[in-house]
Amino acid sequence: MNIDFNKMGNGLVPAIIQDYRTQKVLMLGYMNEAAYLKTKEEKKVTFYSRTKERLWTKGETSSNFLMVEKILLDCDQDTLLIYVTPKGPTCHKGTDTCWAEDNTPNDILFLSELQDFIDKRKEEMPEGSYTTHLFNKGIRKITQKVGEEAVETVIGAMANDDENFLYEGADLLYHLIVLLTYKGYRIEDLVRELKKRH
Repeated sequence: MNIDFNKMGNGLVPAIIQDYRTQKVLMLGYMNEAAYLKTKEEKKVTFYSRTKERLWTKGETSSNFLMVEKILLDCDQDTLLIYVTPKGPTCHKGTDTCWAEDNTPNDILFLSELQDFIDKRKEEMPEGSYTTHLFNKGIRKITQKVGEEAVETVIGAMANDDENFLYEGADLLYHLIVLLTYKGYRIEDLVRELKKRH
């Protein structure tokens, strides 16, 4: 990564901090080359504090660290976008973000995480995994499971058994994502289809 630390004339570049899971912007800080290298090495965001005139690891006193997931450099090579997993509130005032916004994850985003997990299972095929078992059995077994879970979801709904309805509905969704993965698709492909129809 070829970062232009000299562009602003003070050896600093802005670093936008964004939550990896929620995509919410958490804060803005500045890094010099030493802060960037420490961040990259320790996987915890470290800034250059302009007021203290020293390196400052976010969370060094509060333990509310920002754990690095991914670092991107913009097209002008003078601004960083750092995806993190926050360990507690980001702002020194105790709020989730420096703009006092709520950073509670939207549960629907978990479907992409689940898809990523199932994709990884297909790639690695670890022994003893139920998902690996399904992939090994092939499309006939996977589609059979989708059908079974669909029927069980309908039975739960018709019986007004909400607990069973939700349980079987979750099984249906899981097996559908396995089927999508087997066929080379993702849950987002279904979302795009729904958006086209909307």
